[in-house]
Amino acid sequence: MENTFIGKKIYIAGHRGMVGSAITRHFTAQGYKNIITRELDELDLIRQSDVEEFFAKEKPQVVIVAAAKVGGILANSIYRADFIYQNLMIESNIIHSAYQNGVEKLIFLGSSCIYPKLAPQPLKEEYLLSGYLEQTNEPYAIAKITGIKLCENYYKQYGSNFYSIMPTNMYGPFDNYNLETSHVLPALIRKFHEAKLSNSPSVTLWGTGKPLREFLYVEDLTDAIEYLLVNINAADLYNQGITHINIGTGEDLTIAEVGKVVADVVGFNGTLEYDTSKPDGTPRKLLDVSLIHNMGWHHKTELKEGIAKAYNWFKDNYK
Repeated sequence: MENTFIGKKIYIAGHRGMVGSAITRHFTAQGYKNIITRELDELDLIRQSDVEEFFAKEKPQVVIVAAAKVGGILANSIYRADFIYQNLMIESNIIHSAYQNGVEKLIFLGSSCIYPKLAPQPLKEEYLLSGYLEQTNEPYAIAKITGIKLCENYYKQYGSNFYSIMPTNMYGPFDNYNLETSHVLPALIRKFHEAKLSNSPSVTLWGTGKPLREFLYVEDLTDAIEYLLVNINAADLYNQGITHINIGTGEDLTIAEVGKVVADVVGFNGTLEYDTSKPDGTPRKLLDVSLIHNMGWHHKTELKEGIAKAYNWFKDNYK
């Protein structure tokens, strides 16, 4: 399909985060020259009046919603009110203002934690709201489910070309490597790196090491977003009863196996130990990616290659 978006005014919400910054870099490299971003001190996405003023002034034609408050198991468990409140406000303000100002297309980024804790594997799009959520990240998941439903119902009521994508666990440049708030893969990269530097005999992983996780290199996600932007409209989904699109590799490993890959990439030769007093979280979160495969998109970066890229960035940038 011809790319009619190359000259459009595109607002990337959350451009400073790992995903948002990757989207900004990708679109710039692909020749999109009219990209709008705003720093946190310029635009508070939690304040409705600020968002309304921004949209009324800038009139973006395309919006990609990568802005969110995110974190791992520990952060989700501690900052439960912050995670639901801030994410609800961010997505509600952006999606409503996009409708009010006639945005031509909006893509909302969710998370694979929207699916029930014990849903069948792999996770198909239709499993949404079919069971209970994982308690550790329930507030965040509920906020993301609300974002999906906002997009769906702005389409149903107003015909807005808004839809949602659900990426699996992301990693790559500009990830969060704070051990209190990070997701599992960046936490492992930092732990193994520091253990290597200190000649530590072992690295301790949270939980049993048995949960299965899927990981997608962030630059593959940005490629998928551009592909969907150019080729897929809201009607293509909602007219088939589909509310969102999974994006992932369709492949998973145990946390123990991921730990071994990270150790190999980092060059750590010690042993892996497990703190079983810490939670495992959801037993498995593998996305069924047959829908996006049928649409013509596949991931390109295999896990070990992606971890090596992420580790090189970490060494160059994280102090």
